[in-house]
Amino acid sequence: MTEAVNSAVKCSLGFAVRARSWFREFREITLMYVVHNIKWVVKQ
Repeated sequence: MTEAVNSAVKCSLGFAVRARSWFREFREITLMYVVHNIKWVVKQ
């Protein structure tokens, strides 16, 4: 199940993390998953 979500996030939001510091990378990835979850809730 985790792989399916990772694949969906990569396909819809991009696969590259552009941030350079650890905190900004974490924040960027977290925001990607938040956006993915919001899209999923709105879709249903």
